[in-house]
Parts: sequence; structure tokens; C-alpha cells
Amino acid sequence: MEMDQNELRRLEEKCIQENPPACTAACPLHVDTRKFLQLLGQKDLEGAWAVLRQRQPFPGILGRICDHPCEAACRRKEAGGAIAVSALERYCVEAYGYGTETLRRQAAKSQTVAVAGSGLRGLTAVYDLAKKGYGVTLFEKGDRLGGSLWLQPSEKLPRSVIGEELAGLEALKVDVRLNWEVLPEHVHEFSEKYHAIYLALTPGEAAELLGEASAADPRTTAAGLPGVFAGTFEGDPVSVFAAADGRKAAISIDRYLQGVSMTAAREREGAYASALYVNMDSVTPLPPVVADRDNRTCTSEEAWQEARRCLDCQCLECVKVCKYLEHYKGYPKKYVREIYNNAAIVKGTHFANKMINSCSLCGLCAEVCPNALDMGQVCLASRQEMVRKDKMPPSAHDFALRDMEFSNSAYFAMTRHQPGFSSSRFAFFPGCQLSGSSPGHVKQTYDFLASRLEGGVGLMLRCCGAPAQWAGEEALFRDAFNQLTAQWERLGKPELIVACSSCYAMFKGKLPVRSLWEILAEVGFPRSSAPIRPLHLAVQDPCTTRHESGIQEAVRHILESLGHHLEELPLHKELTECCGFGGLMGYANPGLAKRVTEKRTQESPLDYVTYCAMCRDRFAAAGKRAVHILDLIYPGEVLDPASRNDPGFTRRHENRAQLKRSLLNEKWQEKQPMEAEYRSIKLYCSEEIRRRLEERLILDEDIQQVIEAAERTGRKFFNPEDGRSLAHFRPAKATYWVEYSPEADGNRIHNAYSHRMEVIEDVKP
Repeated sequence: MEMDQNELRRLEEKCIQENPPACTAACPLHVDTRKFLQLLGQKDLEGAWAVLRQRQPFPGILGRICDHPCEAACRRKEAGGAIAVSALERYCVEAYGYGTETLRRQAAKSQTVAVAGSGLRGLTAVYDLAKKGYGVTLFEKGDRLGGSLWLQPSEKLPRSVIGEELAGLEALKVDVRLNWEVLPEHVHEFSEKYHAIYLALTPGEAAELLGEASAADPRTTAAGLPGVFAGTFEGDPVSVFAAADGRKAAISIDRYLQGVSMTAAREREGAYASALYVNMDSVTPLPPVVADRDNRTCTSEEAWQEARRCLDCQCLECVKVCKYLEHYKGYPKKYVREIYNNAAIVKGTHFANKMINSCSLCGLCAEVCPNALDMGQVCLASRQEMVRKDKMPPSAHDFALRDMEFSNSAYFAMTRHQPGFSSSRFAFFPGCQLSGSSPGHVKQTYDFLASRLEGGVGLMLRCCGAPAQWAGEEALFRDAFNQLTAQWERLGKPELIVACSSCYAMFKGKLPVRSLWEILAEVGFPRSSAPIRPLHLAVQDPCTTRHESGIQEAVRHILESLGHHLEELPLHKELTECCGFGGLMGYANPGLAKRVTEKRTQESPLDYVTYCAMCRDRFAAAGKRAVHILDLIYPGEVLDPASRNDPGFTRRHENRAQLKRSLLNEKWQEKQPMEAEYRSIKLYCSEEIRRRLEERLILDEDIQQVIEAAERTGRKFFNPEDGRSLAHFRPAKATYWVEYSPEADGNRIHNAYSHRMEVIEDVKP
């Protein structure tokens, strides 16, 4: 899919991480309670005060009288009791003080506003409008500002606090008119003198002034006369909701005077229920530190400890389980936007290419996301789009695609009916990775299937095309899959029996396919005369079987029937984690893939058992003892299969080629066509060089081609002092450089590296 703006918004809306916590959403003024508590817990009193000041017009007042709807919404109440936000705000405003900052007013505007009533509702509207630079005149029928605030108990709200807080209006250049009761005749007079009027009164008082025109729109507070606004909140006049009503009026008046819509994008104004998901399953109950909240100032130590009870409510469910999402230090909503912007670049560097290529496409994020947002699908779609636009660098997936090309070449690919059969009811498709890791197991499994299943069991050796699909190479994948389908049709369209979970995922819904493990669980499996003693193993489910419960259960049935004791990893079956190979992560971002593998290997001290060859090999390469299920079905002479090493890239190629040669020779009495001459060149190197070649994704055949071309053409640099030659060769999209010297019947490799650039020779001036 190509991501247009509508699709972008749809995907962004699925990610709820940026939704405020329940406490902030429940507060009609949207005080960032989470941040307030974090700073207070860090003993940053000044920072906590600044958070209150940011959203509260008069924190010294509201911090003492707020009815705190945030506490009713607090998620901590489900595990020990809600945070005592009321007591902590009171502590903060008393400990830090009030009126210590000079209020700043924006540049003066030409429009003027009249506000009638100086209760909390009117004061909030005046504060907000005056800060924006409007000329505000405040009419109060009494001899002092504050209205019902003065009725609060003095021990709860000291009179000095009211005076100090409201004195700040002077800095905002508010014209205060005390002892001025607004009467019905004043409304017309004010309409001619002021650009807008706000009646910060009760609905009943507004009705006396406006009559039939007093009904105010609850969304905007706009009354029935142009430019006239009235209060809509009918509750306690000193409630935070009264202040929010004044703020709503100020926003509407500002929009009205600016000539813009008063209703657009106001869905999240005032209190609402947050969509933020917070997983409470593992939260340990913790009782409140501040038990008495009734007008008592808590101590500093109590305040800090109580603040630290905050859960720091966030979703991040996907980030918690995914090293990839964690690595880029964000969350899906940010990533989706980055990916969209990356695809939209016409000229310039596509900085997000590495990020989209680093995803394993495993789908775990969608499983844990409350809205099933799948970053794998987003990344895959972006890879496909970048390939179509010719904006995908060849370095990203070149090695994996060359590996697929090898597996679909004459070195490995073959299709045959079972010896003695002219048709096939079934066809065994072991996959390229199992064939590269354990070719002996492939031969043994084929023999068993041929002996147990009636109607002929054909054999297909090749790659299913997964690397091309994961790379976003749609045309290449279609090509490979069409070739595969043609070979399958040549066998008479048999039911495919696959050993690889990725192959199963590629074929499902396109070709008739069953898992080898389901077949073995159904018809039985070989019983060794010298079985491995019962082991205690942790099961690794390949991520491509995430939704294949039948395969998962079949594997467990086989293992338990073999006498082994199984333990589930923390995340298993539908929540299983990738081993670090999926989606070609290991090629695009090897460092990240290594951390993904290490994370998975550290989740249990037990040896692992899996039914994916790449899972087993990656774990082995990371030093984790692991076995493939076939290691246990066919133990052979291996005393400790969990100690088997990762074969490495070169050995996998050799294993595939040898598997084909031996099968052709033993089963069908055929000979493999002559191999390329360069493959006969013998190579010698140290363990350190071998490790370096693996890390740099350089195969023996790459080195053999460099040496063959250099010796045949003479194009090389020769150092007579040490007898070493340096040569390069570019078989496809990568240029390989090799430093070597002759040794016995072969060549000693001293170093090798590769890069994605073309060496231009014979350049003429």
C-alpha cells in the first residue's frame, strides 16, 4: 500500500501512547498530573510548581480548593489507592509559595472584552484573555474580587493567598470596576462599546440579563446575541469545573474575535475519558503514604514518597516487548510519521530507510497493541514503496537476495517424484535454511515420509521467496513464486509438507500446505534405538507460527511423546518473540539483531528447543544451548546436540549444494552438473578471519571468485615484501576486496571486505 494522508491518520490514531493519562484527561484544566508527580517525586519543587502554573490560572488558590477529579480517575487506586494529588498540590503551593512570578502579557490587541462577575469562572476568563493581549474590563458588583472564594474556610484558603494571587491581574493591565452591578440595560451599552461580552454568572443570573437570548451553547458558551457569551456550568462556583467553564468561554471569545470557527477541534476540551491503555497486571499494590487529606499539609518526606507511588501511566505495550521499537527511542505513532515523511522525500537522503529495514516483521506489536497496530505491515509496505520508487539502497538486502538466488539456482534447486513413482500425492519442501543447517535431517525426514505416506512423496528443494517479500521486492517475489508454482505443477499439484514455518506462511492461502510437525503428530515419527535421555527444555515458537495453534500443539505433543519436559518462555505461542532473523533484520541492522537474539536467549536458563532452523542457529551463534526438534527425533551419534555450532553462511551454502548432490546420486542415480571452476579453489584462514567474514557477510565463494578473476586476468596489487596480493571483483551489486597469498594447494586469506560501489577502470582524461 502507498501511504496517503488518510491512511497515515488512520494508522496514527491506532497508537494511543500520546493520549494523556486518565488523571490529566479527567482534569477539566488538563493539568499534567503525571509530570507534576514525577517532578515532585524527584524533589524538584520548582519544576512541580511550574507544571501547576502552566495550566492553572491561580495555582495558589486552586492548589488549595480544587475538587481533584484526577483522584477518582487515578489508575493507582486499583493497586493500593489513588495518589493523594489534593494533598500534594497543597504541599507544593504552600512550600513553594505564590505570586513569585511576574505574569507576562502578549502584545496588546485592539479588541476589547467586558467580563461580568469575578468568581473563579470570570477570573479564569479574564486571566486567559488578558494574557493574550485583549483589553479586558472586569465588572464586579461587590467591593472586592473573588466572589465565592471568600466563603471558603480561611484555614483551607487563607485570605492573604486570595489577595496575592489576584494582585497579579494588575500586571495583565485588567481594568477592574468594583461595586458595579451589570443590569439588563448595560448589555446593549456594552455591545456597542466592547467587541465581546462574557457574563461569568450563574445561568439564572444570565437569564435575568438576556431573557430569551440567555441560552448558551454548552460547546462554546455563545449566547443568543452576537458577541455575547455566558456561563454554562451550574455546579459549585469554586469547583475546578467552574474555572474550566471560564477557560472555555475565553477560547470561544478569542476564536470569535479572530474570525475562526468556534467549534472546530474542541473534542478534548474539558474533562473526558482518556483512551490511554495501562497494563495493570504486574503492578504491585502500594498503600498511600498520605492518609489524612483533609486540609492537612503533609511533610516533605511524605510528599516525595506519595508522589513516587505514581505509575507513570503509559501504554508502550509494544515497546516493552520489542527491542526494535525500543532501539529507536519512540513509539509507533512517531515511527509511522517518520516512515511517511521518508517515503515522501523526492530529493535528498532517506534517513528512515535503515529504520524500516530493521523491523523483523514478526507481528508481536500487533498482538500486544490494544488497537492491533502492526508496525511490521507498515515497514513492509514502506519497503515495497521505496523499492518501486528505486529509493531502496542495494546494501540493505543484497546479501539475503543473493542467498535466495543461490538456493533457487542449479546448485540447490531440484524437483523430483519419489523414486519409482510417476506422480506425487505429497511433496516434501524442507526449505533452504533447514537444508543449510541440517542436511542429514532433511534426508532422514524425506526417507521417513516416503515410507509412511501412500501415493508418492515428491521432493522440492529451493527457497520459498521469503527474502524477496521481506525485502519489499514484489516483482522478484512474484518471479520466484511463479517458478516455484511451475515446479509444483510439474509434480501434479501435490500437497506440500513443509518443515519451515516461514515457508508455511508464504504458501498458506496460495498452495495446499501442511506442516511437517502436524503430519508427524498424526502418522507417528521415528523412534530411535538410542534415544536422547529426557531433557528439560524451554520451547521457542518461531514468530511465523504465531497464529498457528495446530502447529504449536503438534510440536509439543511430539516432544512430550519423546519424554522431554517442557517449559514455556515468558512470551510464547501467539506472543512469541523473533530470534533476530525475521524480516532480514540481521542483514540491515546486525547490531540490533544481535541484541534481539541475546534478549531472547536470556529469558530462561534452560536449553531451548525450536522447530525453526534459523532460530536454533542464531541462538547457537549467541552461545545459547539449543536444539532443533529434528535433533531429538534423529539423535544419531551426537551425544550433545545442544552444543552444535552455528554452521555460518558459507557452510549453509555448501550444505545445500552437498544435499542436492548426495540426493541425486543416492536416490535418483543422477550426477550434479559440473560446478563453476572457481569453487575448487581451496581457502585457508584463521578463526579470527573466519569470524570477520561472517560479520561482513562474505562467503567463501565470493573470495573464490575474487581470486579466480585476479589470477586469470592479472588485475591485482602485489606486495613483493610479504608475497601478498590484493584484488577486487564485483559479481553483482557489491565489490569484494581480498588480501591473499598462495599456500600449499590453496590460498591463505589475510583480510577481506566489501562495499557497495563500482570501481571504474581505464578512466581516460
